[in-house]
Amino acid sequence: MFSMVEDWIHLATVADDGSLAFGQGILSSIKPVETVLMPNYPNPFNPETWIPYHLSQDAEVVVRIYDTKGRIARTLDMGFQSFGYYASRNKAAYWNGRTDSGEMVSSGTYFYQIQAGDYTETRKSVILK
Repeated sequence: MFSMVEDWIHLATVADDGSLAFGQGILSSIKPVETVLMPNYPNPFNPETWIPYHLSQDAEVVVRIYDTKGRIARTLDMGFQSFGYYASRNKAAYWNGRTDSGEMVSSGTYFYQIQAGDYTETRKSVILK
């Protein structure tokens, strides 16, 4: 273990501002191969759920929640996001089971759809009360 630390220290370089930049290139950003909408969790849920996704490229991201009649219940504007993994609770889209006007939706099946650039995908979710 100690030799790994020594090796890392030897990789130190001086950045443009004169500060030390240790191990440049040791940690690299891992880019998803494809954009994909993941299953929400929990599912079924009450009253909240998270909607994870992966972005293979930077994009404006919008998640829409539809009822079974195709009406938009909620729009989650995630804004412009860099490529990456949006799967943890602090990064995934969050839906609190409310409509855009703040009313709780009724129990039943809902569909959530992501739009990220040219990519669109829809999945099913169930809210139980």
